[in-house]
Amino acid sequence: MEFEMLASGYGLLEAPRVDDLGRLYFTDIPNGGVYRRNPGGNVEALIPKRKGVGGMNFNQSGGLVLTGRALIHWDEKTGKSRDLFAAWEGKPISMNDLTCDDHGSVYTGTINFNPLSEDKPIPGSLFRIDPPGRPVKLWDGIEVSNGLGFSPDRKHLYHSDSSTRAVWVYDVTHERGVKDRRIFAKMPEGMPDGLAVDAQGGVWVAAVRVGEVVHFSKDGSVVKRIKLPATMVTSLVFGGRDLRDLYVVTADNTDDPNRKGTIFRGRADVPGLPVPKANF
Repeated sequence: MEFEMLASGYGLLEAPRVDDLGRLYFTDIPNGGVYRRNPGGNVEALIPKRKGVGGMNFNQSGGLVLTGRALIHWDEKTGKSRDLFAAWEGKPISMNDLTCDDHGSVYTGTINFNPLSEDKPIPGSLFRIDPPGRPVKLWDGIEVSNGLGFSPDRKHLYHSDSSTRAVWVYDVTHERGVKDRRIFAKMPEGMPDGLAVDAQGGVWVAAVRVGEVVHFSKDGSVVKRIKLPATMVTSLVFGGRDLRDLYVVTADNTDDPNRKGTIFRGRADVPGLPVPKANF
């Protein structure tokens, strides 16, 4: 797969999403900012200073749902944000990557330490937040919660747990809970970060520290390993009219270190699976 560079000069990029107009949304974890790149190449700062946004999705009534120090809804028309889920059992929480189901609920994992440090992971939890903001804890003991995505039939939920060096999978119950967590696939090298599911049930995973995207088949076997000019490949998303454009974001660029966090785009041989919008 050949990649073109779309933008560079950022910190650790995360949470890419592509809207129906072909605009790419992304965040910069350490430097702050929620950004939008238009098809012509112009990049605008939607929320200039917000740091730590590891998960993002579109909302049915407009705006964005974002993680970080709280799960929030940002209204583009007013520029204002409101908290949807900010504390559990009286304690503030931080959340990382997210996905949504067909009911408009958000699934996200908590982070209880600084994942960019050398600190020992403090396990977190997986939550489902139902509209208009009711949290349900689904699972405990996740070391470093990262990418999430549903299978095409919605019977399975995939979940990157970075320090375990594996993508895990849950069975989804009729009540939209999860059960029987188990390893879906071990990373060949590096650690899993963001992930995306394709229309055939394959799982595409950003591999941190080894500079690649790993494409797993729906049975967990490796289909291909796609190298990029970066060591910290952090997340990815499908976009374009046929959902075959693969956008990949990084925290560095090995072709030119001065480029820092970079956005790449390539063409996949299979289309991606659309992520449902949130409904808050």
